[in-house]
Formats: sequence, C-alpha cells, structure tokens
Amino acid sequence: MRGADITQEQLFSYRTLESRIPKKHPLRKLRKVVDLLLATLNDEFDALYARRGRDSIPPERLLRASLLQVLFSIRSERQLVEHIDFNLLYRWFVGLTMDDAVWDHSTFSANRDRLLNEKISRLFFERVLALADLEEADLRRAFLGRRHADPSFGIAQEFREERRLDPAAGRRWPQSHGQLQYPKGIKGEKRSNDTNASTTDPDARLYKKSEGDKSQLAFLGHALMENRNGLVVDVEVTQATGTAEREAAQTMVKRTIHKPGATLGADKNYDTKDFVAVLRIQKVTPHVASKDKGSAIDGRTTRHDGYRKSLKIRKRIEEVFGWAKTVGPLRQTKFRGLKKVAAQTIFTFAAYNLTRMGAIFGWRYSTA
Repeated sequence: MRGADITQEQLFSYRTLESRIPKKHPLRKLRKVVDLLLATLNDEFDALYARRGRDSIPPERLLRASLLQVLFSIRSERQLVEHIDFNLLYRWFVGLTMDDAVWDHSTFSANRDRLLNEKISRLFFERVLALADLEEADLRRAFLGRRHADPSFGIAQEFREERRLDPAAGRRWPQSHGQLQYPKGIKGEKRSNDTNASTTDPDARLYKKSEGDKSQLAFLGHALMENRNGLVVDVEVTQATGTAEREAAQTMVKRTIHKPGATLGADKNYDTKDFVAVLRIQKVTPHVASKDKGSAIDGRTTRHDGYRKSLKIRKRIEEVFGWAKTVGPLRQTKFRGLKKVAAQTIFTFAAYNLTRMGAIFGWRYSTA
C-alpha cells in the first residue's frame, strides 16, 4: 500500500538532542576533548570580560563554533550561524539546545574578534599539545626526548587582494589638485612595496613564491612540525620579506626546541651560513637540504643516514599546509592585519592537530 505524503506538525518532541547524534560520530570524542581544553582556559576567559553589564556569548561556545567553521570549511560567519540554526549536530557541538536562538552573524563576529586574539589562540594551541603529550607515552618521548622537528615556510599566498590595487586604490604616487597622477610608462612598470600598497591592510606585502610567478599581497606562515607523528608544535606568522622564513625558524627553534641533539630538517632556502651557525650554537643539528654551490652543510652532517631520512620526512609539512588551505581557511584569509591573521593561523593549526590526534589516538570513531 502506498504511503501518503502528509506531514502532520507535532507540538512536542520526545527525543533529546543528544540522542540524535550517532554514537560513533567523530565529533562526540572531539567535543569531550575540546571541553577539557576550554576548562583549562577559564581564568584567561574571566580576564577578558567585565564583571558588570549584559551577558555576552559564552567564550566556550564562540570557540566551539569557530572550530566547526575550520573543520567543515564554512567560509563566513553569516553562513556559520545559518548552519548552526538548522543543523542539529552543530547545535549540539556548540552547546545550544534545539529551542535556543542562534546569534546574529554580526554579533558573533564582534564577540569573536574580542576573544580570538593571538594570545588566546596560542594558549589553546599549547593546551592541545599538552594534551597530546599526556595522551601517549611514545608521543611524550618524542616531544621531550630527541625532538625531530621541521620548520617550513608554507603559506606564502594566504592573503590576496590584488583586486583592490588597480588602477588607483593602492598607488602611492603624489597627488595634484586632488587627482592621482601617474608617470609615463606605468603599464610596464615593475611593482614593489614602495609603489603599491594595500588600502585595507598596510601590514600586507607584495610577495611571489618563485621567479616568474606574479606578486600578490601576502603574509608568510611558518610551522614547526614534529616528524614522528606529524603534529605542528609551533607556528609563526610574519610579514612577507626575503628573510622572514629564516628569522621565524630561529624564533620557533629558540622558543620550542630545548633538548640538545635535536635535528631540524628544512629546504634549501635555509641553507645559509648564518642560519646554520645559529642552529649549531643552540645545539640543534641542521638537517638542511644543501645547495649545489656554496652550501653551509658539509660532510659532517650529510654522511649520516638520519640526514637523508630528514630530507624525506620533512616534506610531510606540505600535508599540513595543504590541509590548512583546503579544509581550513588559509588559502585566502578573511581578516586584515598581522595580529588577526596570526590568531586565525594559530587556531587553524590547533584544529589540524586535533584532527591528527583523532587519527593517532583512535578518537575518530570512539564511543568512549
């Protein structure tokens, strides 16, 4: 007998939101992990909010929603709140009931901008690493023993806004009678940071990844990866300059690698005498890909089998940046200013580590 396509509205629902989430859904274990991490940030959250006034969006819900935005590649806050409104899974993960009103997207953005700064993002990132350190004894030995790390320059074009450069919005030529005057031959002129600037983000710099590539306004993102498990252990975001990647690597090595005897893999751009000398002073073995001519790496390093393994494994850092630019939002950031872009980048790599830990520790389909 054919069933009738008749929908009869019901006044009450007899199933809880919790019961609608599959027992083996990957977000179940992740929700428990994230709640544990956010509980350790309670004091930092208290310091950000006034004692009096109207209640704002709970910071825990803001960060859970921001994590959903990264994990499910949701491109805007407007689209995010729309998804949370009709998606019961998202409601449950954020902490809303089926009847709770969802925030306006502008309210969400305003509250998020106050909360998700570089300090909070880095604290959350560090808590994720601390949890990984406690989760597995082998991982603890990897972190605290012979750390095998890999600094890698990866997000060269994460922020682009060439559309705002031409024909006049970003030019720095002098004005005459209120009009922008162009010199002759401007069509064939070589652009540089002295002649072109972003009108919406002065921190961005023209940059190109290789000879023959076009210059685009960009920031540079740098990551330090632990090679045994593929977790990102440090992140730095800088302006796009020719020496930024080596300077950022030195900063991350000094901040993160404290065990003498650690090895550091990197590509040929790090093969300079100054950078290699700094690593040796810090008791870190430079497993840097050597240049054909004028290399700072000699036979003392290249003769070892560990050097060849480092050059092979270090390429896994591209998987990290690939995830951040395809799943995550870093192919073209939506924020302006170095500090906001840094906060977004650090938070994105924290989300990557959580997904990576789900695979390492079996969280992805765990019902525990």
